[in-house]
Amino acid sequence: MRKTEEFSNRWGIILASLGMAIGAGNLWRFPRLAGQYGGAFLLLWIFFLLVWSIPLMMAEFSIGKKYHQGVIGGFSQLAGKKMAWGGFFITACTLGIAFYYSVVTGWALRYLGLSLENLYSFMAGTPTIAGRLEKNPEYLNEYWQSISNGSHLTVILFSVAVIIGIVVLIKGIQKGLEKANKVLIPSLFGLLVIITALSLSMENGFKGLEYMFSVDFNQFSDPTIWIEALSQSAWSTGAGWGLIITISSYSRKKEDVVLNTFIGGFGNNTASLMAGMAILPAVFALSASDAEAISFLQSGNQALTFTIIPRLFSTFTGGAILSVVFFLAFFMAAFSSLLPMLELFISNLHDMGFTRKSAAIRAGIFCVIFGLPSAYSLDFFNNQDWVWGIGLIVTGLLIIIAVLKYGPGKFKKEFIDTDSDFSIPTQYFSWALIFNVGLGVFLVYWWMSQGYSSYPWWDAEGNWNVFDVYSNASIVTQWVVVLLVGIFTNRYLYRTFVKKTV
Repeated sequence: MRKTEEFSNRWGIILASLGMAIGAGNLWRFPRLAGQYGGAFLLLWIFFLLVWSIPLMMAEFSIGKKYHQGVIGGFSQLAGKKMAWGGFFITACTLGIAFYYSVVTGWALRYLGLSLENLYSFMAGTPTIAGRLEKNPEYLNEYWQSISNGSHLTVILFSVAVIIGIVVLIKGIQKGLEKANKVLIPSLFGLLVIITALSLSMENGFKGLEYMFSVDFNQFSDPTIWIEALSQSAWSTGAGWGLIITISSYSRKKEDVVLNTFIGGFGNNTASLMAGMAILPAVFALSASDAEAISFLQSGNQALTFTIIPRLFSTFTGGAILSVVFFLAFFMAAFSSLLPMLELFISNLHDMGFTRKSAAIRAGIFCVIFGLPSAYSLDFFNNQDWVWGIGLIVTGLLIIIAVLKYGPGKFKKEFIDTDSDFSIPTQYFSWALIFNVGLGVFLVYWWMSQGYSSYPWWDAEGNWNVFDVYSNASIVTQWVVVLLVGIFTNRYLYRTFVKKTV
């Protein structure tokens, strides 16, 4: 079923692209990785934006704009009927992320609630976060542990976030997604400016910037930093997710592919840098010594945003108000990215013949059910982040292969250059895609060969180590299951998403 809805103007689709790209990955995932690896990570991250993400984003935008269908239908028309399983794998990978990513919106709501409670305590003269930290320096760490493992309230709040998203999307593209992003994205950028200025004004805050932009060249020999930089670029920009295919399937007939892609890509990286410049200086300002700050950052602590920001705001007058503002912005960021993930599911169901309302309700139910394990267990959450975060390299490769199969020069001429006022060299696009095939395969092999678990393939008893959080066995098993389902249903997928809709 071809899309009949459209964004009202160029800014509608640009804001939707920024809303998709700028999310919790910028405020939560990027500062953690920048803190763990410093400037070496930043250089690779920028490199992969230009070489990996932007060519992929242009390809995805073009596919959606050309076919006006969801991921499975659009990908299958480009790649051919024998590769419909590829569109299924891309969809499954993104839904795998959506299921656990929706939990981050639940965490954001929990901390927004904590900030509101702290503001009330400040106004009422009762003990605030600052007072609790004086009595128990581990208060915020303990709070994080309490909400990330076995918390029924987190389960409820993440479910509420999904339901709110479904209610917004039932209204459609212009009245739902576009209208929400017109509020969410400008507000988020404004709040990031305030937080960054605040962190840099603190004593020792600039040491955080020095650390963030200093490069340790020895780190380039570590495969983890290459994988993390590539997956973060893909994770944050949306390259390889199929989300841009979904968003651009609602684009107007004449839409500048190249300009929209560059605005989305560089807008996302700008937001990431601002988040890093807000949080890393705060770590140095609040640590007893530079060594303590560096040790904390290099630990790769997932709770970095959730423990440092509340501490930061507890140190000065008015911090209680700004804490509410920050976590409201954090929720906005997470929610603005959750919307297109849900829309991807809705779009594919719509292509199958469901009405928009029926598809939206089904998407919400699936997201709540399959997100429950991640909401209840941080280990399960980490496993899904590990499996499907790396899976974005595979989905990116599938899109690249489909474009190469069509012919990169021909694809650029017929899909990208049409209606694009701003052009890029054909050689850049073609060679970037060819280079990325070798790069993606090599990095996945390099990463697999390292082993990030004590037993990457087999446990101590010689059993397939599928339940280990960071094992290769767990990742390969989940990938293979999805691939096999897609391959065995390939004929059905093509008949349902292509033959019935063209």
